[in-house]
Amino acid sequence: MLRFFLVFLALQLTLFGINMLGWVQQHLVLPWTALLARICAGLVTWFDSTATAAGKVLWNAQTGFGVSIEPGCNGIEACIVLFAAIMAFPASWRHKLVGLVAGFVAVQALNVVRVISLFYLGQWDMDVFDFAHEYLWQALIMLDVLVVWLVWVRAGSKAPAAPPQEPPVPPAAVAA
Repeated sequence: MLRFFLVFLALQLTLFGINMLGWVQQHLVLPWTALLARICAGLVTWFDSTATAAGKVLWNAQTGFGVSIEPGCNGIEACIVLFAAIMAFPASWRHKLVGLVAGFVAVQALNVVRVISLFYLGQWDMDVFDFAHEYLWQALIMLDVLVVWLVWVRAGSKAPAAPPQEPPVPPAAVAA
């Protein structure tokens, strides 16, 4: 348990440090965030033609309201926590790879729902938007990380099924 905690902590510190580097922000984080805004805009335009994306902003072209996807809101930090937890846990490399891919998809899918919901909450009521943004969605995204990790751990701990045992042979009857 101590090994898991120390590796988990070291990986997080390292990855969060790398995430803060200017080169990483410029060439990985900002392009990912802009792609996230375009994905959200693409989904929203299925039922609302007034939505569009400009850089890292999802905005309503009619009302001018927009949400800017800032660091901490793009799902990268949640993925770092999940990545550190998966890599620190003793499992096969194949199982870790499956967990990383499935976990990334799960976190980012929920984050798309988060951004779109905040886009509409902000147009409806800023007090509700502030609560959802600062408290509700932060907790839900981290809960998603925890649930994904726990499901992944459980899936990896299933031992292969043992072959069925044959019923014991009754001892031979002794003639009296």
